[in-house]
Amino acid sequence: MKRLLIGGVAAGLTATALFLGGALSGSPRASSAPVVRPPAAETTAAQIAKLQRELRANGDDITSLDALGLAYQQRARETGDPTYYTKSDEVLRRALRLAPRDLLATGGLGSLALSRHRFREALVLGRRARAISPTTARNYGVIGDALVELGRYREGFRAFDTMATTRPDVSSYSRVAHARVLLGDVPGALSTWRLALDASLGQGEAEAWTRVQISKTAFSVGQLRPALAQAKAALHAFPGYAPAYDALAWAEYGRGRVGAAIAAEQAAVDRIPLPQYVAMLGDLQRAAGRRAEARRHYALIGVIERLLVANGVETDLETALFDVDHGIRLNSSLALARRAQRERPSIDGDDVLAWALARTGRCSEALGYSRDALRLGTRDALKFFHRAEIELCLGNRAAARDWFRRALALNPRFSVLWAPVARRELR
Repeated sequence: MKRLLIGGVAAGLTATALFLGGALSGSPRASSAPVVRPPAAETTAAQIAKLQRELRANGDDITSLDALGLAYQQRARETGDPTYYTKSDEVLRRALRLAPRDLLATGGLGSLALSRHRFREALVLGRRARAISPTTARNYGVIGDALVELGRYREGFRAFDTMATTRPDVSSYSRVAHARVLLGDVPGALSTWRLALDASLGQGEAEAWTRVQISKTAFSVGQLRPALAQAKAALHAFPGYAPAYDALAWAEYGRGRVGAAIAAEQAAVDRIPLPQYVAMLGDLQRAAGRRAEARRHYALIGVIERLLVANGVETDLETALFDVDHGIRLNSSLALARRAQRERPSIDGDDVLAWALARTGRCSEALGYSRDALRLGTRDALKFFHRAEIELCLGNRAAARDWFRRALALNPRFSVLWAPVARRELR
């Protein structure tokens, strides 16, 4: 099979958070999270109950421990409850104590580390799993995801290529598509997403998840009709799917239908109150003049973040972006953004730090990080907007107007908060 990435990628995930899935606000991003599913014949909750019964009878059953640890991660994905991460961690580590070279437990802990945004730990575990089984494709997914979030793009993309060559499926295609998005090749990304879709048709959540990624990728470049169609198709493939309602909300907002967007995002929040869904709902409500409701949802984000942190999820980058966007404790947010960028020296880490620096008046320093954030050629309207604001802060009005135009030309409604600001600046 020929290489799916551009040959010999010369790079300057989100990547994989099942939980936070990208930024807390701004524009939606496709995630390269792997699809993990229980057997079709039973729900995850039923599978968990069955495995728990088996382990009460035989607590040293490695196979049951592995299956339960992975099922807990799937349940976290389904419910948005991060306590399942803690349960997964305990069970998989117990399996490793019994069998130190257990491949499923090692790889499962690597996936768990990605979900918790512990990317250095994920890289160690992914490489350990690869040493146990160099021919297992998912190990390269863990390694590649971690490397991408650590800003080591050339190595990360090479791992994705190896994964896709070893096992071309939804998980490997999704990572190749994500890599192409990062490199600014959105048409190439969409063609790869279509391969992922072909591989997932008829598989319920897997198909719905893939359609959501296509919807968000299309929305990112202002392709509203396919964004809307794919979000609706995702709901048809897997009714009640929270990520599909979130994608639908973005597509409806892009069409100027704020009321419909609020209804769709509320449906997502009602099913799984992920912080990015709650933030989007609050921003939409604020745009609609429903400020009291927006404040209630903004306050809820702090509660969710504390629950995430209590269960081992690193939220510094997402928290910093939300706080900077909403003018909350800006100096503290800048310190948080600096720490986050050190832990995740990716283009997203650079961009959030650039934005935090700009919002606190440190625009000369911000410019360097903004340049780094755009080093791959990524077509991201929100990053373009941040660069425009930095240039404006530095007094470079012509450059600022050019970046505002680029953001709006890519996607006229790239952000509930900031697209209106870009339009005002150009007027």
